[in-house]
Amino acid sequence: MKKFFISMILVMAATVMGVAKPRPYHLTVYNTPRQTITGFGGACCDGAMKPFGEDYAACISKLYGKRSKIGLNILRMEISPSFTGDNWGDYDWNGSLPSALFVKNHGGIVFGTPWSPPGEYKTNGTAQGGNSDDQGNQRGKLREDCYEKFFPWLNTFLGWMHDHGVDVDAVSVQNEPDWWVNYSGCLYEPSEQVTLVKNYAWMLDRERFPGVRLISAEPLGYREDYFTALLNDKTCREQVDIFAGHIYGHMPLQYIKPVANKALPYGKEIWMTEHSVTDNTGKLPTWYENLIFAEELNECMLAGCTGYIYWYLRAHWSFCGTGETEYGSANKRDELLPRAFVMSHFSKNVTGSTRLATSKDDDGGRVKEEQAADFEYSAYIKGDSLIVMAINASENAKDLKITLPYKVNSGQLWLSTGNESSNLCQKSALDITEPIEEIQVEMPARSLSTYIFMIDHSTTAIEPVKTVKEETATGWHTLDGRVLSGKPTQKGLYIFNGKTVVVK
Repeated sequence: MKKFFISMILVMAATVMGVAKPRPYHLTVYNTPRQTITGFGGACCDGAMKPFGEDYAACISKLYGKRSKIGLNILRMEISPSFTGDNWGDYDWNGSLPSALFVKNHGGIVFGTPWSPPGEYKTNGTAQGGNSDDQGNQRGKLREDCYEKFFPWLNTFLGWMHDHGVDVDAVSVQNEPDWWVNYSGCLYEPSEQVTLVKNYAWMLDRERFPGVRLISAEPLGYREDYFTALLNDKTCREQVDIFAGHIYGHMPLQYIKPVANKALPYGKEIWMTEHSVTDNTGKLPTWYENLIFAEELNECMLAGCTGYIYWYLRAHWSFCGTGETEYGSANKRDELLPRAFVMSHFSKNVTGSTRLATSKDDDGGRVKEEQAADFEYSAYIKGDSLIVMAINASENAKDLKITLPYKVNSGQLWLSTGNESSNLCQKSALDITEPIEEIQVEMPARSLSTYIFMIDHSTTAIEPVKTVKEETATGWHTLDGRVLSGKPTQKGLYIFNGKTVVVK
């Protein structure tokens, strides 16, 4: 009976005082480097895959370059199945040229992907994939006697773009080789891609086009068999610089991460080169759906991606509006949409950074690096900045305690909490009055928060990291093992002659 009365008193006390606030999430950031992030971007297409029209700059200028609010730096374009600029159709090199010129002139990266090689190279005689009535269901594949023509054809594209002012940074083997379509397409089995790359990729003219990199075929789903076959062959491994794919129906942590674990130690890059989120709805995405997009970006980073490239740049479910009023009044032509500002958290802050290992001690006492149902996070280092990304997709505010590997003396918060223009990306200073290694913050409900902390070098001895000013520009590597030709021009952590250094 005594225990009963004590319990009743405790219940009454809790009722009067209110329910105890849940224990805050605890996120620890470690000085353990993962991959270095090359950047973020989208595809140069406007409706049904056509390149942007004459008004390309109204959208591109808002999305690309350091002065833009969004800060994209990678542009994907189609390598249409053509030889020259004499007979252009809807999908052509010339149509993508203005956008590519703009991006290159603003310090960006441009790469090309073939949806199909020329039809005369294929088993069905057309650029179509073959999954259509007029093709009689003939599977369009590259003919074996035309394998030797494939890379010279890519050289033709590179040459035409160079002659028109664009030095293309990379070319892909094929868009979605695992997807049989009734539009432009070409099928490859993993073994066929190996044969093509192993025997003929040497024909990609890297002397005439110095710096051009080869991207693997980009499967519809990030299928491990397409990448493992290349990685297991030494010749293919030496030829392919970037392993890329799409994530339609394939979650990044389940499908990209195993590939990254195999490819990153060889100094290869891992790109996600096409996906769209909530693109089949007849309305603008809700704010919660935009947070799902933020989670996808975050999970790709956790999986080991060094580059993330979205699908359309201009669409009601993308970054710039199309002007079609049936999707909502906010879908104004070439005006920035909420999804663009979600992307800006990553593209403006994470590009050029190195991801750091993290752990989270949640209410269940578990420590893990992956996501909870309503809370995701990741952390990065970029020059003197420690960056923590936190996504609270739940309907309730949450407290987050962050433990950092170094003391910090100041910081800034980028906060996005809704569709209203005033809440898309608010920036404010963090209240840090003295050097600290731990801070507790509140994440509003349905929010995306980016915390940018400045390392306090007066109190923090970063060993074995040192500042580099006048080092000999040899022996440089990125933290994921990529060999650099000289001293890096971007700030961040690097390996120099076997030592970890920070370049300012």
